Amino acid sequence: MKSNKKRNTILIVAAAVVLILLIVGLWTADYYNLLPKKIYTAKDFGIDTLRSGVDFNGNGTDDYTDFLLGARKDAENHPKYDGSYLDGGFPPDNIGVCTDVIWRAFKNAGYNLREMVDRDIAARPEAYTAVERPDKNIDFRRVKNLHVFFEEHAVSLTTDINEIGEWQPGDIVIFDDDRHIGMISDKRNKDGQPYVIHNGGQPRREEDYLRRASVTAHYRFDASLADDEIKTEWKE
Repeated sequence: MKSNKKRNTILIVAAAVVLILLIVGLWTADYYNLLPKKIYTAKDFGIDTLRSGVDFNGNGTDDYTDFLLGARKDAENHPKYDGSYLDGGFPPDNIGVCTDVIWRAFKNAGYNLREMVDRDIAARPEAYTAVERPDKNIDFRRVKNLHVFFEEHAVSLTTDINEIGEWQPGDIVIFDDDRHIGMISDKRNKDGQPYVIHNGGQPRREEDYLRRASVTAHYRFDASLADDEIKTEWKE
């Protein structure tokens, strides 16, 4: 009798442990967007997708689409999260952080964001309060500096994630008081909120993230409105 009771107790405890592990596993999979979900598009919500009037690199694809495709290319490449300082500034394709998604997206549209930020720091050093001594190898890989740059040279947009029509592919979004940055995808969740392409070391780099963080700023880089002096062409 005691043996049966002990065996039943062990079985109950084991079942409880399995249930807890299952719940934790499902929660973790959901948190990291590993569970299958239906993906929606702007068309599903009657939203027109904006196209830029600028094709800076002349490849036949507008800037906003080039930004999106460049960010997605980085997401699909899935670089290891590594923000090490590098001589020359640009990390190799197999490593990166959140800011690297942005300059790589701009590179895909023909822009050299490192040079653009560097020029702006030289022209407006007082605006870049986080820069004690300019260093072009790292300044463009700091979220705070990108925030200052886009505040001056991009169109500032809503931070309300429920204004779903105001969020467009290729937009730049800054999170959590300059702790993180990403690019808006053309994919959306069931509520019409767009996915974000970003690198925080997470398993999926293009995911339903917008509602999981605090949005600090939201920008759209329209080259037709930007100063000609700041626009710099990418050259290999």
